[in-house]
Amino acid sequence: MADVNVAPSLLDDSIRKSKILVVGAGGIGCELLKNLVLSGFNDILVIDLDTIDVSNLNRQFLFQKEHVGKSKAVIARESALGFNPNVTIVAKHDSVMNSEYNVTFFKQFTVVMNALDNRAARSHVNRMCLAANVPLIESGTAGYLGQVTAIRKGLSECYDCNPKAGQKSFPGCTIRNTPSEPIHCIVWAKHLFNQLFGEADPDEDVSPDTADPEAAGDAGSVALQNQASEAGNVTRVSTRAWAQQSEYDPSKLFGKFFCDDIKYLLSMDKLWTKRTPPTPLSWDNIPEEISDQQGGLIKDQKVWSPAECVQAMVSSIKILYQRSKELNGEESFLVWDKDDEASMDFVTACSNLRSHVFSIPKKSRFDVKAMAGNIIPAIATTNAVIAGLIVFEAFKILEGKWEECRHVYLNSKPNALNKVIAPSSLDSANPKCYVCSPHPEVTVLLNVSQMTVQSFEDKVLRGALHMISPDVMVDDGKGTVLISSEEGETTENMSKSLSDFNISDGTRLRCEDFHQEYDLNITIIDREHLEENREFTVIADPSQLQPKAAVESSGPQPSTSSSKPAPSTRATESVEIDEDLDVIFQKGTANDDHQQEPSIRKRSISGQADIGSASKKLRLSENDIIEL
Repeated sequence: MADVNVAPSLLDDSIRKSKILVVGAGGIGCELLKNLVLSGFNDILVIDLDTIDVSNLNRQFLFQKEHVGKSKAVIARESALGFNPNVTIVAKHDSVMNSEYNVTFFKQFTVVMNALDNRAARSHVNRMCLAANVPLIESGTAGYLGQVTAIRKGLSECYDCNPKAGQKSFPGCTIRNTPSEPIHCIVWAKHLFNQLFGEADPDEDVSPDTADPEAAGDAGSVALQNQASEAGNVTRVSTRAWAQQSEYDPSKLFGKFFCDDIKYLLSMDKLWTKRTPPTPLSWDNIPEEISDQQGGLIKDQKVWSPAECVQAMVSSIKILYQRSKELNGEESFLVWDKDDEASMDFVTACSNLRSHVFSIPKKSRFDVKAMAGNIIPAIATTNAVIAGLIVFEAFKILEGKWEECRHVYLNSKPNALNKVIAPSSLDSANPKCYVCSPHPEVTVLLNVSQMTVQSFEDKVLRGALHMISPDVMVDDGKGTVLISSEEGETTENMSKSLSDFNISDGTRLRCEDFHQEYDLNITIIDREHLEENREFTVIADPSQLQPKAAVESSGPQPSTSSSKPAPSTRATESVEIDEDLDVIFQKGTANDDHQQEPSIRKRSISGQADIGSASKKLRLSENDIIEL
């Protein structure tokens, strides 16, 4: 195809001389790469760690069936060169968070364009662009909704200026003991898959929770007595070891999870004083429940009867068990995949059997796949519109017209001006942002006696605050090194609690990330108990910190992030975000903000153009809330 240049003539020189980094070669990335090539950009680097899956082919049009399993970045490059072979495109099949992509690497680019699908990578690229002082264009889509925004140090808010909501989670005792919604049963079934075939996690134990606070007292005592040996002890074996002893006999697995465990739960009589008790299933008497209302539906949209669930469970167990026996090496476990037929059949069957036991509506295989994989439908047209808007914002940046840059929202329906594309002025940086403010600070509430240094690094620094290579010193006048990014330097600290280093209420920690060129001061607030049994709470604005005495009777804490607690009876079960998503999407209304975490500010994508600060924006509509 001949060279095509749709840019205004005044931009020609800037476009030809620019060097563009595209992070992500998925739904938005494919459309964006095509647009850049057709707009006259000559020097492009695209990076993506992902490989092409069959499910990508309906919206990522640079890929074909023969490309399945290959690098997205490499194939996207090859396909884009078909539009203009004279363009220089470098493809990297790698993670942008690797250490080789440091600040010096980012400084070589004129503009960085994010087409990512996860929060950690977005936050990392945001910090690297701030450190390198390179403009960043952030974007995201969810179904018919989308948004684009330009970010520049000192001129606009950054990606982290408005903390994002944490992942949806459920109390562990709800998942194990008292499910009330289909999603509870689906999460339980995914955990069961991991217990039997995957990488087992103590937090994902599917056995009844005997320490459930609602079942206090003599709950389960009869069942425990029945399990006791002559020595008076209860012999415990892992779920997988028990299954292996029976060679994954489907009837025995069914008997344990849908009969014996349910009878055990019924012995916890206090759980059922205000709930409908579950009904155990018998292997020899499985109801058919054939419905006459599913005629004409395709296979995956039909809701299976309990008997059909048992058939699917039996066949999937045989396949998965055979696969597990063929595994060798250290990682001798299966990984659940929504696109794997046996894995999906297992989770669909087991979740629906559990739903039947607890009188919860069952779901079709199609619905279970969407819920288990956290899938929000991706629409090719939305990706194409957003990719075009990214290039328009890039034109403004190259012309030096930052005052004309906008947040641009793509709505699912026309706004008050009868438009589906609604621009709004860029907001100024949050002066209390823990990333781009002159003196970044956060407050972390946790139990210093229970939180280990390892958990603090993994869950708080890397997980919630998205650091890559943190170094942490205690501000105690002695320069005590708590965590070092140098391998092996502080290994002996990892298993110790924070209190072992005299960290207490009010202690300050100085954190640095050499890779991100990011410094952060953390104030530790010691709390024996936190709202909703969280292991920690991060507060970006200290003015939102509640007095310690008021915590027990207060409402939701103004947190920016929290992580899943260590193994305990009240551990929360997090629902992970599927990697196919381009953006985190939540429904709500303008009046919902007080019910959410107060520090989370959601932007309307249904209102008319903004002429000033966020306070001048129109009221949110019910279904049009999106977060980058």
